Amino acid sequence: MSTFFTPHAKDAIPVTPLTGEELESWLQTQDAHVQNFVKAQDFTAAPHSKILIPDAQGTTERVLVGVDESDLLYRFAGIGKSLPTGTYTIDANMNEHEATQAAIGWALGQYEFDKYLDKKSKTPNLLVTPKNAQMTEVESTINAMTMVRDLVNIPANDMGPSALQKAAEKLAKDFNGKSTTIIGDDLLKENYPLVHAVGRASDDPPRLVDITWGDENAPKVTLVGKGVTFDTGGLNIKPGAPMSLMKKDMGGAAHVLGLARMIMENNLPVRLRVLVPIAENSISGNAFRPSDVIPSRKGISVEIENTDAEGRLILADALTEACTENPDLLIDFATLTGAARVALGPDVPPFFTDDETLAKEFLAAGEKQQDPVWQLPLWKEYRDMLSSTVADICHTGAGGQAGAITAALFLQSFVDDTITWAHIDTWAWRKSNRPGRPQGGDAIGMRAAYDVIKSRYKPKP
Repeated sequence: MSTFFTPHAKDAIPVTPLTGEELESWLQTQDAHVQNFVKAQDFTAAPHSKILIPDAQGTTERVLVGVDESDLLYRFAGIGKSLPTGTYTIDANMNEHEATQAAIGWALGQYEFDKYLDKKSKTPNLLVTPKNAQMTEVESTINAMTMVRDLVNIPANDMGPSALQKAAEKLAKDFNGKSTTIIGDDLLKENYPLVHAVGRASDDPPRLVDITWGDENAPKVTLVGKGVTFDTGGLNIKPGAPMSLMKKDMGGAAHVLGLARMIMENNLPVRLRVLVPIAENSISGNAFRPSDVIPSRKGISVEIENTDAEGRLILADALTEACTENPDLLIDFATLTGAARVALGPDVPPFFTDDETLAKEFLAAGEKQQDPVWQLPLWKEYRDMLSSTVADICHTGAGGQAGAITAALFLQSFVDDTITWAHIDTWAWRKSNRPGRPQGGDAIGMRAAYDVIKSRYKPKP
């Protein structure tokens, strides 16, 4: 983490966080030079504002930052990249959680996706490692968030099915995990017909990556992530504007890979399995069609109503396989429905579970980590919307209402009743720039999920 942090405090410039209420009392402890300068600049300590106080030689002596007391994660995210090149230290007493969040925010605020830019980002400003910060958690969080952001931001010409497979396999190798991959027509031989159907029209064949890590006798945690590397909508082709953002439709896969990285990097005492069904939803003569009936790995026949609802199909086969090991906890992530965005907007992903204990844990974790999620119901009466006259189930709900719920109910049909399961419908994207949350791909809901898993399966001392 030398990219963002240093243990050396010599010559570090102090950064003093202040609320508007604290500013006046702080100024009263300063000399006239500082008081006059701050007042002349009309600094009021509004959240995310800053002022650089010069010394007698004109160089920066101290930085004042306006903060919101409730914003632990992003209070320093807006300044790290904008400050003059140098080393800084936070001038505040912080407990473990506050210090950890502050360090994470400092680094998140300096992220830039410059892979395709001629002009690269400047070297990040260093922060003296905050006292009490849990730097292993800081490091794993930053590494995971950066990986998710990069994977989602890379366009589909460089992040197709084979490239996403390589990224997943590299992650497994980096942490001494094991991985196997089933590709193309072998998916039919191994009975993953829905994954095959969605991706068979692409020149880069569909596949399923299966990663395992950890003690075989430890509690089993299984993660499943939607890996649609580009979604044209298939024969139900998307309009131009919605299609332009579809490089991010593998955001669910990116989330579970980032979550897996956090689990492995922190050495949580679990038996981890990660299933990533990968496909590009393309158009060609062999593309799957509306009204097709396709078998599933579970034996449930599925009527295709709209080829633009492809993500739930590949997840269905992967969830069926996930249940064969009877995991203690099963979580899937997917950029699944526009209905979820209509209901809760881009920043608050809905999650679905019929386990009320798990639901409370997710809500608490989201609040603690400033990674909010919100529960929507698995409303059983809407199950009739998925009825079909020619197959066991139709994969989309009749009438177009309750789209996020009917999608979750479809997935639930492939999850054994005895398994503790949660489905997270994330957007994986930031539409506009905010401190620590730049426009582009982002991990939304991942840190909350990690907090749930960590709380359930605490690391060994």
